[in-house]
Amino acid sequence: MYTPTIGLEIHSQLKTRTKMFCGCKNDPAASDTGRASPDGREEKRPNINVCPICLAHPGALPTINEEAVKAVLRLGMAIGATLATESKFDRKNYFYPDLPKGYQISQYDKPLVQGGNVCGVRITRVHLEEDTGRIQHENAASSLIDFNRASVPLMELVTEPDIKSGEQAVAFAKELQLILRYLGISDADMERGQMRVEVNISMGKEGARGTKVEIKNLNSFRAVGEATDYEIKRQTELLEKGEAVVQETRGWDDGKKITKSQRLKESSHDYRYFPEPDLPPLDIRKFDLEELRASMPELPEAKRERFRKEFKLSQDQVETLVGDPSLAKYFEEAASELAAEHPASNTQLLYNYLTSDLVGLVNKAGIPFKSVKISPENLAELVAKIEKGELSSRMAKDVLALMFESGRDPDDIIEEKGMVQVNDEDSLRVAIESVISENPEAVADYKKGKGNAVQFLVGQTMAKLRGKGNPQAIFTLIGEELTKLK
Repeated sequence: MYTPTIGLEIHSQLKTRTKMFCGCKNDPAASDTGRASPDGREEKRPNINVCPICLAHPGALPTINEEAVKAVLRLGMAIGATLATESKFDRKNYFYPDLPKGYQISQYDKPLVQGGNVCGVRITRVHLEEDTGRIQHENAASSLIDFNRASVPLMELVTEPDIKSGEQAVAFAKELQLILRYLGISDADMERGQMRVEVNISMGKEGARGTKVEIKNLNSFRAVGEATDYEIKRQTELLEKGEAVVQETRGWDDGKKITKSQRLKESSHDYRYFPEPDLPPLDIRKFDLEELRASMPELPEAKRERFRKEFKLSQDQVETLVGDPSLAKYFEEAASELAAEHPASNTQLLYNYLTSDLVGLVNKAGIPFKSVKISPENLAELVAKIEKGELSSRMAKDVLALMFESGRDPDDIIEEKGMVQVNDEDSLRVAIESVISENPEAVADYKKGKGNAVQFLVGQTMAKLRGKGNPQAIFTLIGEELTKLK
């Protein structure tokens, strides 16, 4: 029986103002302006955030981005790791067209962070390096290189080989992405290449390790899971036939759902690491680590526990909120407003209108949630009005849609549109009596025991009141009136 041994290497671009070793703007997406060129295609602006340092012109000297170092130290604190007291940068020597220097400034034997744990998976190390440029293959005859991304601060996290399946690999990567986002050090958007996962897999008998294969540059959680499970199956089949697994780097073909050989796998000595002569060693003790610790936000696991206790939410509801930092923040602010102004209000109702109705409008509009015009306070006020019977569910959805478009206060919209719910019993009875007299067939059906007759009459009454009636009150009063007719 062969069992997998799996470790991950995860790269994530850091959100600093400037690049890792120069003053160029850290904006690797600068090539995409969103403007249309005369021929109708999106205009590109490659190689605008570049300078002699990140292009490796002779004599240009790098300097260390302090904010990038602090970002990695904060991550180390978040995962319970050991922070280095001294660290340094090294040259990782290899040649590829998107690497301007002919080597990469990285870290080898003295990383910034060692140890730690995420989702029960031990962390080996976290270090800093610079990203490469981006090759664009225009056609079979030529390729172009955009260096906007070259020297962008890149964090690399390496795990111990504790992972046993594609599902576990995905769970780890998702939690790390959340931690990075809560810390505010990376957007970690896989679709935009801000976070890239590499999976190292070997198959062995009775816990032994076999020959390691690396799957490079997986850019979606789905790809991480599928590629890992496929490679486990591929290697197992080879070994069961008595064939050898080759130590190599493979890529994931998302169309065919298979891994493909790319090149033989290098060992660390192939990179001929040596200390970067143009950068001084880092004395981490000169950083104000206590200030960094004091600035740490509430992390995902702590927020999950607090949301479960404070708001009495289910595990699935908590995961929905915590999985999006902006959504979690919005919910908490709205819930706090609801509790302060309307103490008896229902947090579950707020959750439902937020995650179903409001998020539905956001998805339909195709905008990020953080762009929502409705303030948390206004959503809380809308929910309170629903609970107090001032708005029906149908009216609330209409008001919410208008709030979404304009960002206006619900009271203003309700007053302008005359959308106050009718709760007055006398007014409701007048409408109900009229509906009953106009629909003798429904009354006859009710007397025959057909339950849907009541719902029909409720619907007719709501229509007569132009959706402004309190549906629960109407249901109760119709029942009373029909009972009189028996």
